[in-house]
Amino acid sequence: MAKKILLLTGDCAEDYEVKVPQQALQMLGYQVDVVVPNKNAGDTIQLVSHDFIGLDTYVELTGHRITVDIAAKDAKEANYVGLVVPGGRAPEYIRMYDEAVKLVQNFFAAGKPVAAICHGSQLLAPAKVLAGKTVTSYPACAAECRLAGAEWKDEHVVVSGNLVTAQAWPDHPGWLRAFVDLLGAKISI
Repeated sequence: MAKKILLLTGDCAEDYEVKVPQQALQMLGYQVDVVVPNKNAGDTIQLVSHDFIGLDTYVELTGHRITVDIAAKDAKEANYVGLVVPGGRAPEYIRMYDEAVKLVQNFFAAGKPVAAICHGSQLLAPAKVLAGKTVTSYPACAAECRLAGAEWKDEHVVVSGNLVTAQAWPDHPGWLRAFVDLLGAKISI
């Protein structure tokens, strides 16, 4: 049986931050289950792609639609070896669902590897799991990280105990390698 990873997300998550880790971890032999707090297995969510076009912030473009594998009410931390929290706008609203916050708390309580990228910290902050951690995130989320008790660093990838964080999808190579290391898997070239 394949080891399983839970990918906790929702509508308007950043496309690259869902699909790239999902497929990279599948390539390594992990089963990656997409979980969304307000959806059921078989439902779909809409991903988005963010782009910079000379504005002070990004614009949002339509991305892929993907299928939900498991409802949050049915997801149990004990069935998974790690958790991935993508960014985009999804973390800003899935943090309103108790089951999403509880899932994050359960992974931290169990000391299992957690990978969060970009705006993923917007879900970790209300879960109250950042105190004493050193993290990075999309720079606009630095204040939330600090308010949650974390030391925020302007670095591409930061590992702090069982947590690996990254600023955005261009950091996938280092972020995913650090997460895989936390999972205990080895990539050799």
